[in-house]
Amino acid sequence: MTAETDGRQKVLGALLANALLRWETLVTLMVTAILFLFVQDVSLPFLEWQPWFWLVLGGLAEGVLVASTLTDPEATEQALAEDFEREYDLRNIRNRVSRERLRDAFEYRRNMLKLADIARGAMRTRQRTLISGINDWIAHMYSLANRIDYFENNDLAARDLQQVPRKIQLVKQRIENERDKGTRHDLQQQLKLLQRQLVSLEASASIIKRAEIQLESTLSALGTVYAQMSLLGTKDTKSIRGQRLGIEIKEEIDKLQDTIDAMDEVQLHGQSLSFEFEDDLFGAEAAALETEEEAKRQRLSVSGGSPEDGAELAALAADDTQLQSQR
Repeated sequence: MTAETDGRQKVLGALLANALLRWETLVTLMVTAILFLFVQDVSLPFLEWQPWFWLVLGGLAEGVLVASTLTDPEATEQALAEDFEREYDLRNIRNRVSRERLRDAFEYRRNMLKLADIARGAMRTRQRTLISGINDWIAHMYSLANRIDYFENNDLAARDLQQVPRKIQLVKQRIENERDKGTRHDLQQQLKLLQRQLVSLEASASIIKRAEIQLESTLSALGTVYAQMSLLGTKDTKSIRGQRLGIEIKEEIDKLQDTIDAMDEVQLHGQSLSFEFEDDLFGAEAAALETEEEAKRQRLSVSGGSPEDGAELAALAADDTQLQSQR
């Protein structure tokens, strides 16, 4: 199923729902029920009346009502507007500031729809075209707000942002006090990974601030576009101002998409760095264990083969088996 077909089906469903929920539908149902229950004797010279005829007539009346709704351009636009706001439900946005920005954006859009409703002819078509771009604009704002929620509600990242700097200081102290070259090398590798992790965490905190500023700026730009749309006049026959507004809308959408892409990149980088840190840390622990076991073997080979040594060799073999299974 294509996106266009899916969109048409959504609009049709919304129109049907609106038709069935209209007050005229309620009146039709009530009148039909009253006639069916209480008006039984209807004299017609050419037809013997049956009570179920009222149900047929009521169904025909409702069918005419539904058909008029489906063919009404204003009803179609109203259904599209309601379906759009249902799709981008503000209750799903947890950040209070982001939710307020989106609420204001929806208010601008509703006012733009009112401008289009009172316009006529080519001006109305021009307004509807601009509003189509506004829909894409608000959809990008919604996506950006969702990503702000993700970064702000990442408890693990918030915890790491507090703990990683302390871990870095501890590892630096261990490097200064460590005399074994192999251990110093492992600690230095761990320090590099922790420093990279800290950079990624700080980038995450920075990108949230950028996204919040972008959301505020784009709302101001949306207000400016609304003011300019209200000034569009019928004398603008060449639609120069309308074309310029279309370009401004496209530029704002591109800015939002750039911020969204940057947040996705930071998220992916942080995830890959986390996996790399875990793998390298396990590798360092395994290498240290192997070094320790090799030292034990050399010590045992030099000291001879006492029963206690045999037991220790058996324990080393068991450790080797466990290490291989972990790998």
